[in-house]
Amino acid sequence: MQAMIPKGFMVKEQIVEYIEAYARSFNPPLKEGVSVSRLRKHESGVYEVTTDIGVYTADQIVVATGGYQTAKVPRMAERFPSSIAHLHSSDYKNADQLPPGDVLVVGTGQSGCQIAEDLHLAGRKVHLCVGGAPRTARRYRGKDVVEWLHDMGYYDMPIHEHPKKDMVRAKANHYVTGRDGGRDIDLRKFATEGMSLYGRLKEVNGPTLTFGDDLQHNLDQADHVAESIKITIDKFITSNGIEAPLEERYNPVWHPKDPPRELDWQAAGIASVIWSMGFGTDYRWIEIPIFDGKGYPSHQRGVSSAPGIYFIGLPWQYTWGSGRFSGVAQDARFLANCIEAKHKSAKPAASTVLNLWALGS
Repeated sequence: MQAMIPKGFMVKEQIVEYIEAYARSFNPPLKEGVSVSRLRKHESGVYEVTTDIGVYTADQIVVATGGYQTAKVPRMAERFPSSIAHLHSSDYKNADQLPPGDVLVVGTGQSGCQIAEDLHLAGRKVHLCVGGAPRTARRYRGKDVVEWLHDMGYYDMPIHEHPKKDMVRAKANHYVTGRDGGRDIDLRKFATEGMSLYGRLKEVNGPTLTFGDDLQHNLDQADHVAESIKITIDKFITSNGIEAPLEERYNPVWHPKDPPRELDWQAAGIASVIWSMGFGTDYRWIEIPIFDGKGYPSHQRGVSSAPGIYFIGLPWQYTWGSGRFSGVAQDARFLANCIEAKHKSAKPAASTVLNLWALGS
């Protein structure tokens, strides 16, 4: 295992070891590699969980499967011929797994931008459809921006205090990378180096791709968000009398001039498409009426409307940090208190808690 670097970035193996070490620290009764196919309320009043190793019953259940179960691929993908290689961003490993030829990357959230960069650095010609995700600088005035945001309490902000309230759950995260110790992702710079940028992909009609007229707007808006974060950091530094080095502001190195609204993907030599459209939820296995019209769990801080059913690890479950290592502990303590209170108020017949993450669902 690689040595830890203070305030550095953990690689995949270190993250796995961190989680395994956490489990070893208190040795919970985990059952790994188990599929959960059904959760319902039994006529007796307890909850029944069907798995491939048997059926479990419990009075209280924590659903800890997260909020990213299904890879989003739009139906327009069907309009490409079978000769085109298709990948969702979650299946991308490296440039070598793609056939020779240009690559179309659709979507500029964190994964889309990082994959586009990886392909670009590997010498592949990339055509990138730029969406509305914001960006941020990696470092500013002597610190990682994430550290500044932590110091300012942004990751502890409850969702009810956010200006967008529940709508913030649908917002894309800021694109940035931890590659090579952490750095900005500047799509404009990639454009000066040969990457082709377009607006949103709107239609696939035979060999013709049609793009939205929003490339300039999307780039400008992403930069605006990055600069607004810097302004907030500046104010925090000034108001708290913090000594921090000054830093010049970002200067755009490229502006699109009459960006193409159409592209013949056959003539361009595009052989692969990577869909970086994010993920959706899939709770069809939960046969309890606790979801809203979009299939998202209705809850308050992870406590659902069904007594004894809880969720943890959801993005913005309570704070911006809820879906991260840095914030999940606060949610866990809150739910543990809820579970304990319900357990103590239960009838003498022992109350049981199942954690569906432990069952490998």
